[in-house]
Amino acid sequence: MKRYSGFFVALVAALALWMVPQMRAQQTASVHGHVQNPAGQPVTTGTVEFSHDLSGGEWKGKKITNSFPLDSNGDYKGTDIAPGDYLVAVVTQGKSVDFQQVTLKAGDDKTVDFDMTRADYIAKLSPEERKQIEELKAKNAAAMSANMKIKNLNATLATVRADLKAAAPTKGDVSKDVTDMKSATEVMPDQSILWITYADTLAAQGDHLIKTDKDEATKDYDAAVDAYKKGAELDAASKKPVPADQAAAWNGAGNVLAKEGKIPDATAAFENAVKAEPQNAGMFYGNQAAVLFNAGQTDAAMAAADKAIAADPNRPDPYFIKGQALIAKSTFDSKTNKIIPPPGCVDAYQHYLSLAPNGPHAEAVKEVLASLGEKVDTSYRAGRKK
Repeated sequence: MKRYSGFFVALVAALALWMVPQMRAQQTASVHGHVQNPAGQPVTTGTVEFSHDLSGGEWKGKKITNSFPLDSNGDYKGTDIAPGDYLVAVVTQGKSVDFQQVTLKAGDDKTVDFDMTRADYIAKLSPEERKQIEELKAKNAAAMSANMKIKNLNATLATVRADLKAAAPTKGDVSKDVTDMKSATEVMPDQSILWITYADTLAAQGDHLIKTDKDEATKDYDAAVDAYKKGAELDAASKKPVPADQAAAWNGAGNVLAKEGKIPDATAAFENAVKAEPQNAGMFYGNQAAVLFNAGQTDAAMAAADKAIAADPNRPDPYFIKGQALIAKSTFDSKTNKIIPPPGCVDAYQHYLSLAPNGPHAEAVKEVLASLGEKVDTSYRAGRKK
C-alpha cells in the first residue's frame, strides 16, 4: 500500500481542484433581464444593482454586492451572485428609478425584468410625469409609423426600378408600377424621389402605349412631365437638396417633351438639368443636341453639340451630330466633281471614330469619309481639339 500512497494523494488533490470550481458554480446564481421605461423604450444607460439591504429609503448609501451594466438594447446579465434575498434596483444617472425584491438560490439562472409601463408604477407618477410619458408615447408611435412607411416605400422603389429595367428593352407594360408609385406619392407627397420615380413609370408606360393608343400615351407623357417638374421643385426646396436628382428630373422631362414634339420646352428642360448639375453638362447638352437634330433644327443642334463637346470631349455622339449637321452644308465643286465639306466636318467625324470605332454610327461615318476621299485618321485621340 505504501508504494501507491503518493499516487493516491495526488489523485485526490487533482479531484479536489476540479471539484472546487464545479462546487462554486453550484453555490452561486446568475440573472439576466430587460429594462424598459414608462414609455416602453429600452433603458440603455445605467446599471442593475444588488443589495442585501431590503429596507426602503435612498438607494445611495446602500452596500452594493453586485452591479451589472445595461447594453444598447436595455438588456443586462450577471453571474457569480451569492444566494440570498436581494433588493435589486435599476440605477441611472446615480438615481434608483425602479426596484424589486428577488430571492436567489444556488444554481439559479433567473430572469429579472423591469417593466416600468406597469400600472402600479405609472400610478405613482405625478400628473405632469404621466402627461410627458403620453406625449413621448405619441411621438414614438408616430416615429415608428413613419419608419414603417419609409421601409415599405423603399421596398416599393426597389421593385419598381427593377421592373422598369426589365421592361425597357421591349417597352413592356408597367401599369402596376404606375399605380404603386402614385400610391407612394400619396403616402409621402413631400418626397421628391417618389415623384421622380413616379414620372419614370409614367414615361415608360407612355412608351408602351404609343403605338397602340396614342391618346393614352400622351396622357401618360403629360403626367410624367408634371411629376418630373414637381420632383425637381420639391428637391430644390428641401433642407438637403440633391442636385443630381433635380438634374435627373429635368433630363427626364426633356426626353419626354421631345417625344411629344415640344422641342422648345425640351430644350429648356435640358438647360435646367445643366444648371442643376453642371458637372454632367456634357450628357445633358448631348441629349439636347440629339433632340434638336432629330427635329431638323441642325444649326441649333450643332450649337448644342459644341457645348456638349466643350463640357466633355470624350462623349462620341456630339461629334457625330456635329458632323451630320455640317455635312448638310457641303458644297459641290463642279470642276473637280467633289463634295467640299465645311470646316470642322471631317474633324468631327474623325473624333467620333476615335472615340467609338465600333459605335452604332461608325460604318456610316466611314462611308461618308470615303465618299469625301478621306481616310480614317487613327491618330485622333479623345479630348483633342481643332
